[in-house]
Amino acid sequence: MNRKTLVLPAVISLLAPVLAACGGSDSGSGGGGAIVVGTTDEFSTTKDDPAPLDPASAYDVGTWNILRQTVQTLMIQPRGEGEPVPEAAESCSFTDTGNERYACTLREGLSFSNGDAITAADVKFSIDRAMKINAPSGVVGLLSTVDTVEAKGEREVIFHLKTADATFPYKLSTPVAGIVSEDNYDKGELRDGFEVNGSGPYTFSAEEEDGKLVKAVFTKNGNYKGTLKVNNDKVELRSFADASAMNGAIEAGDIDLMTRTMSPDQIQRLSTATDSEVDLVEMSGLEIRYLGFNTDAPAVESKAVRQAMAQVINRGELVSKVYGTQAEPLYSLVPASLTGHSNAFFNKYGEPSVAKAQALLTKANITTPVSMTLHYTTDHYGEATKKEFEILQKQLNASGLFDVKIKGTAWDTFRPAEQKGEYEVYGMGWFPDFPDADNYLAPFLDKGNFLGSPYANSQIRNGLIPESRREADRQAAVDSITEIQDIVAEDVPVLPLWQGRQYVAARDDVTGTAYALNSSSTLQLWELGRGVSG
Repeated sequence: MNRKTLVLPAVISLLAPVLAACGGSDSGSGGGGAIVVGTTDEFSTTKDDPAPLDPASAYDVGTWNILRQTVQTLMIQPRGEGEPVPEAAESCSFTDTGNERYACTLREGLSFSNGDAITAADVKFSIDRAMKINAPSGVVGLLSTVDTVEAKGEREVIFHLKTADATFPYKLSTPVAGIVSEDNYDKGELRDGFEVNGSGPYTFSAEEEDGKLVKAVFTKNGNYKGTLKVNNDKVELRSFADASAMNGAIEAGDIDLMTRTMSPDQIQRLSTATDSEVDLVEMSGLEIRYLGFNTDAPAVESKAVRQAMAQVINRGELVSKVYGTQAEPLYSLVPASLTGHSNAFFNKYGEPSVAKAQALLTKANITTPVSMTLHYTTDHYGEATKKEFEILQKQLNASGLFDVKIKGTAWDTFRPAEQKGEYEVYGMGWFPDFPDADNYLAPFLDKGNFLGSPYANSQIRNGLIPESRREADRQAAVDSITEIQDIVAEDVPVLPLWQGRQYVAARDDVTGTAYALNSSSTLQLWELGRGVSG
């Protein structure tokens, strides 16, 4: 029997209204002991990032996998696809016709895990704190349209926005908008270390060694009150050095489920195995990979150089040689399946062509070969990243137009160096904060973008992004979104490469795996339980 299970988004969406449950921490069963989940994500405290789990600073899928279980938000992304729904809130809505005033009413009896009541003042404190701290990660950009937060009585919170923002409900579903207590979080400083306190479905404790978190323990929160049905009493998240070690652990029965990042070879083997006790679950994904540019760096400050790279790189060959059917070429920052996606790069550059690239460089009086270093992280996106960059290097150098070197660096060094502008070209991935085209454009192109990119296009920042956010009907925003993608293809401040699918692998007795990841590639540990798989 083929052990691969394909989860179709349309099916999830149809089932969600039937399967979704309103409840609290007493929902579900917790038999069978802790469910153990493996990951290759590493969590560490460093000089550059001493507070990896503070909601006001955390901004990667690994840390959000912890925060989404523990820190409650007013809104939450639904079980299937669709617009966000209330979570800590009883109700939320725009109260004006211009999408500039957003009001939420908290659930009655809401409390932190220690039993202290949550009021509107706590919500205001949490949002104000994140904006005041303005952490270097750039996560506060999700709150960039917030002007002021008003706490009205014990349960009503009103967000006054600077400009219209139809995507604001999505942003209130992200951890930067998580509700924290003034007793545990300083209003002007980040909270160092691995402690997290909130009102989510789980409480959290960390086991660490030498500044690294080796095991995260999630225990069902008896004071949780929200929409989620919690199907287990305890989950452990364990970090592994690489995909091979993680795979050995699941085959030995030491862990029950493994998630990012499995290697392409592991996924292929699991998808065709006939006698394994481990099932592979495939879901459509919105993960993308791309090259980022420091557009002030001498090697790539000329638009012609970046355009020539876009003209030479063969995405089809790259994907087929590294990821096979697990990914597909991407010709825009906005992935396929999202409203507003266009193949802007293919429309401009067509098939790879050395002759066209040469013409671009000649017209701009660029001397060839152009020398540069492509930087990648060795431990954040999986072991296939090195092979991916070896192929990119080979493609660019084979053109005769470039003299490319590649260099791999661990994430805890790579990310701070990238933010400081130390790399001229670098490889990054993006897991969306929420499934809307805005979240693939503003974080890269708006003021205070998370890349720290010097690229600034006033038409995009001052016109097109605000224009697209005025439209509550996202189909009505397509023209603005398409124009942004066309400008990106012309200027190439970033160069999209591919869009991937997402996978989990679980032992036969683990249930709920079809919903273990949401559309933003974030773990939903409350969905997991024990039983007999089909």
